[in-house]
Amino acid sequence: MNELIEKAYNLGYEYEKEYRGCAQCTIAAVQDTLNIKNDQVFKSASGLGAGCGLLCDGICGGYSGGIMVMSTLFGRRREYFENDEEEKRCAFRMAVSLHEKFIEKYGTVTCCEIHKKIFGRTYNLLDPEEKDQFNNDGAHESKCTEVVGTAASWVTDLILAEMENRGLILKELEAMK
Repeated sequence: MNELIEKAYNLGYEYEKEYRGCAQCTIAAVQDTLNIKNDQVFKSASGLGAGCGLLCDGICGGYSGGIMVMSTLFGRRREYFENDEEEKRCAFRMAVSLHEKFIEKYGTVTCCEIHKKIFGRTYNLLDPEEKDQFNNDGAHESKCTEVVGTAASWVTDLILAEMENRGLILKELEAMK
């Protein structure tokens, strides 16, 4: 179990370093770690990077991407839209657990506030000079990479804990995606 959590961290860190896009990198790291690839979930996170649309005033992509991948596995299903309260509550519970981890480590789930914590300032990523400064300040070398790696490890841990609660094994998880 610890190997999977470490693998998720490492993949998240490397994906953010190489490809950018915190929400998608978090999703890809968890999906690849647990062998639950789902291209539609990955694609649907395209606009969530850097607090949504590079605006930095929304929630962290590591947080939003994490919730997406957890809810893909343990969330309300369309076929039971009217009466899937247990799965809906599970998704809420898992999101709250991830929120608590972000609050404990970063004091927030908001992209710009995380930037203040890890960089000491915020950036306007729609401004080319500010974006260059963001990158020069280590965004994709050690800062956002660490946030994404950490988010991916937390999400993997939460998924594995829910699997254990349900008596599921990885092969069964693959069928749920």
